[in-house]
Amino acid sequence: MSNIDDLSSLVGQYSEYWRTHQLELYDPYEFQKNFHHAKGLGKFVPVPSDKEKKHLGIQRALMCANQIGKSFCGGRETAFHLTGLYPDWWEGHRFNHPVEFIASSTTNETTRDRCQRELFGEPSDEEQIGTGAIPKECVGKSERKPGVTGNAKETVLVKHFTDGKFDGWSKVYFKPYEQGQKKFMGYRIHGAWCDEEPPSEVWSQILRATLATNGMAYITFTPEEGVTEVVHGFMNNPAPGQVMIRASWDDAPHMTPEMREQKLAAFKPHERKMRSSGEPLMGTGMIFPVDDDQIRIDPIELPRHWPRICGVDFGYDHPFAAFWWAWDRDTDTIYGYDEYREERALMAIHAEAVNRRGSWIPVVWPHDGMIKDKSSGKPLADKYRDDHHMNMWRDCFSNPPQPGKPEGTGGQGREVGLLDMLERMETGRLKVFSTCRYFFEEKGMYHRKNGEVVALKDDIMSASRLGAQSLRFASIQQIRKVHKHHATGLRNW
Repeated sequence: MSNIDDLSSLVGQYSEYWRTHQLELYDPYEFQKNFHHAKGLGKFVPVPSDKEKKHLGIQRALMCANQIGKSFCGGRETAFHLTGLYPDWWEGHRFNHPVEFIASSTTNETTRDRCQRELFGEPSDEEQIGTGAIPKECVGKSERKPGVTGNAKETVLVKHFTDGKFDGWSKVYFKPYEQGQKKFMGYRIHGAWCDEEPPSEVWSQILRATLATNGMAYITFTPEEGVTEVVHGFMNNPAPGQVMIRASWDDAPHMTPEMREQKLAAFKPHERKMRSSGEPLMGTGMIFPVDDDQIRIDPIELPRHWPRICGVDFGYDHPFAAFWWAWDRDTDTIYGYDEYREERALMAIHAEAVNRRGSWIPVVWPHDGMIKDKSSGKPLADKYRDDHHMNMWRDCFSNPPQPGKPEGTGGQGREVGLLDMLERMETGRLKVFSTCRYFFEEKGMYHRKNGEVVALKDDIMSASRLGAQSLRFASIQQIRKVHKHHATGLRNW
C-alpha cells in the first residue's frame, strides 16, 4: 500500500471516528451549560455542593426561542447520563451506574424525528446509527415500535461506563404524549427528557416515575401553548428543586443578524416574540393586551371622598383573593390600590386580612358564596358576614343592570366585565399601584385559548373584575364628629 493510500485510510478512519463520536465535540453555549448545571431561575444561582445537588435541578425547564439548540442540548445531556461519558467541564449530576430514561415528545413521529434522531442518528437509515449523540460502539439491542414507520424505536440499550469502565446497560424508552398518561404509569426511571412541553397529566406521571429513584426530569421547549399549568409552575410558582433557564436568539452566537431578519419575516407578527425570545405565546390571545407601564403607577394618597369597593374570590386549594378599588367619580377613573392572595388558610385569617384594610368597605362576592358549609349549613358568605364580621354585600355579584332594569338582572357573565376593564385600561381610566404585584403577575398570563378564557391562576383577576363591576355599591368611610355639650359635658355623635 502506498503512502497516499495509507494517508487516505487514516483520513477515512479519522472522519468516521468523529462522525460516530459526536458527543465528544459538544461545546455548549453558556445558556446550555447553565441548564446542564441547574444554575438558574431567572438569575443564575451558584452551582450547589454535592450535598445540595440532589435537591436542586431535579426538575428543569429550558424555555427558549426556536432554532438555538434546545433539542440538541436535551439530547446531549441524555446521552451523557445513558453512557456515563461525562466531559471534563461537566458540573451537573452524574450517575455512577446504568440508568433507565424516558425520551418523549408530542407524537410517535416527533419522538422518532427529534428524540431518537438526536440520540442515535437518522432513524430511516441503519447506516446512520451512531451519528447522533451516543457513540456507535455504545449502541446495543433495540426493539422497533409496532405500527410506526421510519424505523421508530420502542427501546434501545446503551452501554454505560463509570470512571471509564463498562458497568452495564442503560435503557431508553421512546414514548409520545399522544399515548396519554396511562402509558406512562408503572415505570420506575432515573430520568426523563421531554422535547416540547408535555400535558400536565403526562408531566405528573413522569415525575411520579422518578420518585423512587430520586431521579430527574427536564423539558426543552418553545412555549407555543402559552402559559399552561406546567409553564406557570416553572415561571411563577416553582417548587423546591424546580429551575427554569430561558434563552433567546441573543444567546445563540450562530444566529447572525441576517438569519434573524430572514427568519423573523417568515413568522406571523403575533408569533415573533415567542419564536425569537422564548416568551409564552399569547399575542392576540391576551385578555388585556395593554402594556403594564400604561396602567401601573406609584402609590398615591387616596382622597377620602373617593368611594372604595373590595371584590373577593373564594378559595382553599386555590387561593382566596381580594382586591380593592378606589373610584374617582369626577374622572370616572378607578385605582387598584391593594390586594390579598393566600391559599390553604382558615376563614378567620382571610377575614382578618380583609377587615384590616377597612372593615367599612363593602365586599362583593361571587355566586359560590351561596354554597352551604357542610358543618354549619350556613352559606359561605353568611359565615364570613356573621362569624367573622366582614362587610359582605347583601347579594352575590351581578353585573350592572341595563338602564331601567332592576338590580340583579345584569347576569354574572365574565366577558362584559373583562371588556369594561380593557376599555378602561385603553382609555386611561384604570390605574393600579405598582405594589400590587399579584395583579400584574396574573395579568401577564391571563389569556384565551381557542377563544375561551383560560381560568388558571386567575384569582386576583376574578376578584378585581367583581370589584370593578360593582362600583355602584362603593362606599365612603363615615367620619364621626365629637361635640362637647356645654351644660352636661356629654358627648354627642
